[in-house]
Parts: sequence; C-alpha cells; structure tokens
Amino acid sequence: MTSARRSSNFPTRTAAGYDRPGSSDQDKEEIWKPMLDNISSGKRLPEKSLLVLGGTPETQREFLESVSTDPNNRRPPDRGRKPPIANQFALGYTYQDVLDTDHEDTLARLSLYLLANPSPSFTPLIKPYLNPRTLPHMLVVILLDWNHPWLWIRQLRDWIRVLRSLILSLDMASKEVLEENISTLQDKGRSVGGTEASGNSALDNVKVPLGPGEWDEPLGIPLCVVCQNADKIEGLERERGWKEEQFDFILQYLRTILLKHGASLVYTMPSAPGSLQTLIHSTLGIKSLLKQKQLKHNVTDRDRVLVPPNWDSWAKIRILREGFDVEGLSEKWGVDIDIPRHMKPPTDGEVVPEAESAPKEVPDEEEQGNSATSIYEDTIHNPEQDFPLSTLHSKQPNGVEVESKDAQAFLAEQLSTLELLRREDENEQKIKNARKKDDPAYRTWADDVSGVVEEHIGPVQFNMGGIQVNADEMVKRLQDREANRTVSPEAPLTPPANTQDPKMDNDKLMSFFSGLINKGTNSASNSPRGA
Repeated sequence: MTSARRSSNFPTRTAAGYDRPGSSDQDKEEIWKPMLDNISSGKRLPEKSLLVLGGTPETQREFLESVSTDPNNRRPPDRGRKPPIANQFALGYTYQDVLDTDHEDTLARLSLYLLANPSPSFTPLIKPYLNPRTLPHMLVVILLDWNHPWLWIRQLRDWIRVLRSLILSLDMASKEVLEENISTLQDKGRSVGGTEASGNSALDNVKVPLGPGEWDEPLGIPLCVVCQNADKIEGLERERGWKEEQFDFILQYLRTILLKHGASLVYTMPSAPGSLQTLIHSTLGIKSLLKQKQLKHNVTDRDRVLVPPNWDSWAKIRILREGFDVEGLSEKWGVDIDIPRHMKPPTDGEVVPEAESAPKEVPDEEEQGNSATSIYEDTIHNPEQDFPLSTLHSKQPNGVEVESKDAQAFLAEQLSTLELLRREDENEQKIKNARKKDDPAYRTWADDVSGVVEEHIGPVQFNMGGIQVNADEMVKRLQDREANRTVSPEAPLTPPANTQDPKMDNDKLMSFFSGLINKGTNSASNSPRGA
C-alpha cells in the first residue's frame, strides 16, 4: 500500500547547495526569508530630502514646477499622479518621484520641506527631519526673487543664522554625520580632471587644494541659492535705470558669500528653468540610467547664471569686474552670520531667562555701516525707502500716517462745492445779460477773444451754387435784419450811420445818364453816311 503523501526523490536546494533529503520546513523558511528581503530592499527607492527656505507660497510652487520639469523634455507631468502641495502654514510638505529620461523608471523619491519665514519660532519644526539617516541625502535651497534684489543679503544672513542655530542644537550622532559630509563635499569634483572626468584618468585621484575664502564657514549640508524671475532683469534696467555695474556687483557679492559655504548659485525664470533640475539631482547624487547630464558653468549671461559647487574662486570673481573687495567682504560676512544670543540653543544645564530669549535692539556694526549687509544695501538701494511715508506725516500726534475721510462725507462736500459753483455761474450770466440789455455796445472778454480769433484766421467762406459766399457777412446781415424787425415802434428812428446823402445819389444818376447820351451821340456822328 502506497502512502498518500508522496515525497520527491530530488534533494532540496539551498543557498549553499542541495539540502539533505527530508529537511524541515523551518529550514526552508530560513532560506526564503533572506532571499525575499534582498529582493524587496533592491526595489526600495532611494530617499532624498530637499529643504526649501524663503520665497512665498506662489514662488515655492514655481520652484517645485521647475524642479519637476526636464529642460530637454518639456513633456508635462501626469496630473493624475501629481501630489498635493501643503505650504500655506508654517512648515509645508510635498513629494516628487524623480523619473528617468524615458519617464518609465523611478530613480528616487524626493521629499520637500518648505518654510517661508526665518522666524526662530518656526525653526524647531525642521529639527526632527535633521537626523543621521536624512542628513547624508539632504540639500538646502534658499529662494531669492529678482523682484526685490535689494533684500537678498539680509535674507541670506537670516537663513544662514537659522541653519547654524539648528546645527548647534543637533545631537552628537548628527554632528558626526555633518563632519563626514563636510569632508565628502569638499572633495567632490575637486580633482584635476574636473567634474566631467570619466574616472579612468590618473589625474582623477589628484585633488585640488582649497583656495582662499573657500569652505571657511561649512554647514555640513550642501547649499544651493536659486534666484527666481530672472526675466525681471530687463525691467530693472529699463524702469529703474540699472547698469551692468549693479548686476555685476550683485553677482560678485553672492559668489563671494556662497564660496565661504561651498554653495552653488543658479538664476531661473518660469519660462526657462535652465539647469536647475540637473544641479539639484547631481548634488543629491541622483543619476539617470540612460543619459548622464553634465553641469556647465555660466557667469557671462546675466539672466542664466550657473555656478556649480567647488568651481568658483576669488580669482574668477575678480575677473568679472575690477575693484571689488573680495577679502573685505569675506571677512565681514563671517561676522554678519554670527548667531544672535536669542537664537543660540541653551547648553546642558543652562537656563535662558525669558527676558533674554526675546530679540533685543542692540547697536551693532550694521547700524554703523561696517557690516556686509549694510554695504550691500547702501549700494543696491531699496526704492521703497527713498521716500518713506512715515517722514511725511511724522508730526501727527496720533501716529496715523494718512487719515482718509469717509466716502459719503467726501461726496457730500463735493456736492456742496459744485452747487456753489453753479450758483456763481448763474449769477454771472444774469449780470452779463442785464448789461447787454442796458448797453448794446457792451462786449465781454469772450467776445473780444472771439474777434481776435476771427481776425487771425480770416473770414469763413463757402461755395454756394457756384457763388463764393462770406459766411460771417451773411450771418451779420441776418442778425441786422432780425434786429431791425424787433425795433420798438415807440423808439425814435435814426438813420444808419453808413447811410449816404440822397443828393449825392441824384448827382451820380445824372452823370450816369449824361454819359450814356454822350456816348450815343458820338457813335452816331462817327457812323458812315448812306448807311
């Protein structure tokens, strides 16, 4: 009798070879579990983080759109798979799936944290996302806007202070990761072969030493500054009269500051994001499986600037325009980014009094005009502060700059003013009519002006049935005829001033007929006889 349960005659296979016949089910589970874990970990997406600081909810959305747009392939993303963006309050969040060139494979999952206000009250919201697991795969982006370039250095200073205070508040494990990041970021792309080297050259292992001003203030997290709306540069040149000197000064200022942190710089506009996506992906280590995109620096086109990390130097900054104090600015910026006392995290066992935790208005170098921020703002003026409204109404005791009236009260005052003007016009017209009635020779100033104009332009004539007619003379005759008809019977009749003497008319008639008689006589005597 055969058994109902048949056993296979083939031995069971393990990772090291074939199992002995009759191996237990527990051994089979131990074999398959590591294999499944390896497969699942192989398909797990790399996680990258992007901390976006500054801007507004609208400009942050424009930045996210530029990051998700491939400059070489303008194919719009699938709107059904587009994740929502929550950036209206405090710390915002969204995510993006980085697709390969063919839009089929997903290269990484990008988590984006967005914060628009550098207030110390919001910075503790970022701290939980800075940990040993996320720090090696994180990039910090600071958004600046070409609509307000005079605010850039102050905004950069505030955000750098926020980042430095956050880094000081991290635990020791996170600080160790940051130290490793600094050494890795400093060596990245600094070989003699350059960033575009293939990796097979002997020069790839030869590292270029750090130059003056480079990595003086490392943060431990790669930093990228994005200047949005570069299309506004033409408006600044056309409307505010900016010259190339101002644009070169801003670029030299930014490059000198960012060189101290090992940061990158890029100008973007909504219609042309440029190399923004390539810069962010290369900084985060996201590489396409089909096509490797290379970064190419650009410091000549003023609206398409791109400064990759570990490329710039003081010598390259000086070439842009002579006379720029690179050393002085680098030294002053190190003082500007010192963390204020109210932003420093308390050390172990230290209790910060409540009175000292709030920011205080203490005179510093900025008020004296010796800081990097004040020098920049003295050169790049804020047009909104040229004529401040507070100085125009500073003498008002209630502190109100502009006191406006109620709309209905204002309209009532205007109505009374119009009524008063209407009455004055009516009274003046009555006076004129009365004077004309009493004195027919009375002429107003308007009549004199009309006569001067008529004398200047001459009489108005028109052709009527082939006869040239003087319009002014005809109108005058009609007015005289109407005036003669309306004369009162009781009024004494006086001959017109231009009426001639009747005796002169008779003499003219007699001379006329005498001429005719004499002419007829002479013609008869001169005629031939026998006619």
